[in-house]
Amino acid sequence: MTDFLDFAVNFAQLCFALAMTCAAIRLLRGPAAQDRVLALDTFYINGMLTLLMLGIRSSTTVYFDMALLIALFGFVGSIALAKFLLRGEVIEP
Repeated sequence: MTDFLDFAVNFAQLCFALAMTCAAIRLLRGPAAQDRVLALDTFYINGMLTLLMLGIRSSTTVYFDMALLIALFGFVGSIALAKFLLRGEVIEP
C-alpha cells in the first residue's frame, strides 16, 4: 500500500471509531426509544464501514462478506424496531 492510502485508511478507521463511541453513548443515554434506534443504526453502519476499511487494509474479501452480512441484518433489525415502535408488535396476527 502506498503511504497516502495507508494514512487515509488509518484516519478513516479513527473517525469511524470516534463515531461509534458517540453512537454508543447515545445508545446508552438516549432520552427516547427513537434516539436509541437511530444510534443503533449509526453504530452498525460505522461497524460495517470499519470492516470495509480492514478489508482494504488487508486485501482480503472475508471482511467484505462480513460487512455485507452486517448490512443485511442491520437493515432487517432497523425495520423490525421501527415497526415495533410504530405499532407495538413486529409480527401481525
